[in-house]
Amino acid sequence: MPNHAQIHLDPRSPLVLDTRELPRRPGAMRTVTRVVPAPADLGLELIRVPEGADLTLDLRMESVSEGVLVSGTASAPVAGECGRCLRPISDTVAVTIQELYAYEHSTTDETADEDEVGRLQGDLIDLEPVLRDAVVLALPVTPLCREDCPGLCPECGVHWDELPAGHSHEQVDPRWAALTQLHQKEE
Repeated sequence: MPNHAQIHLDPRSPLVLDTRELPRRPGAMRTVTRVVPAPADLGLELIRVPEGADLTLDLRMESVSEGVLVSGTASAPVAGECGRCLRPISDTVAVTIQELYAYEHSTTDETADEDEVGRLQGDLIDLEPVLRDAVVLALPVTPLCREDCPGLCPECGVHWDELPAGHSHEQVDPRWAALTQLHQKEE
């Protein structure tokens, strides 16, 4: 669930939506399309949206009886490294967003926990927590450069697809070395 902690919102922030122009009657709607710089730390350890990258928002704000329903899509480039071979990865992520932001002093205050539903702060909506949750959940925990990535040789650290077919690092346990010598004499 998004963290909807009450902090003072800056209406000039790119991820803060202003609802003053949206009438507070159910059915009223306004679309928001904008490209904003991605916030810091939007991602996981191996893959993330680079800070400042173009984050494209295509949203619809709808007045409902309890507040404002924000729905739509967000897309951004992602960069990281393969979880098997550590090669660089670049791709895009597109997520769907749908979140209700309740009006202050609405009946939602009585029927929902504080962290269950987003809250409008005056006329402002903080989109960052919902966006962060959607993007992070859409990213793979172990990103791959390709589905069949063989990874690295655990002994020498070279990419498996760059090694010859018979590549190995056979290490004989010293306790069995005498048996290995017997096997070689038979050949």
